[in-house]
Amino acid sequence: MKIIEFTYHLNDIDTIANRILIHLDTKTVLFNGEMGAGKTTLINALLKAMKSNDVATSPTFSIVNEYNIPNDKIYHFDFYRIESIEEAYNFGIEDYFNSNHWLFMEWSERIEELIPTEAQTVAITKVDSDTRSIKLTINTNHLNQKSAMKTV
Repeated sequence: MKIIEFTYHLNDIDTIANRILIHLDTKTVLFNGEMGAGKTTLINALLKAMKSNDVATSPTFSIVNEYNIPNDKIYHFDFYRIESIEEAYNFGIEDYFNSNHWLFMEWSERIEELIPTEAQTVAITKVDSDTRSIKLTINTNHLNQKSAMKTV
């Protein structure tokens, strides 16, 4: 695994979303960051980059939202309110993992032992009110040498 780092201003989020998509080699993506870091905002930009007409909203209370993209779906999870692995099993997390659709997960550390091994992580850090830093874990087998470390 390798890490690609991006630092960006919020008005450049659409460009960053497109750059992130280029490096994803799995449909299971974990979004880590403190509350207010911009996880759902980034997911919304990713939806746009993936040609969805849907708008991402935080699924904190519903636990999962479904969005449509051409020829596929995205399931957007927020595990913030999950208090046990059993709760995840009760709403059918295994069915989602076996669906072959995109899985975008916020607060995935609450169900860490269930996360598929191929998942990639987007860690977002708030630098200031308009700037974010992202660390994207990537599988080095899918990269060439030139794209190993980039900063915007």
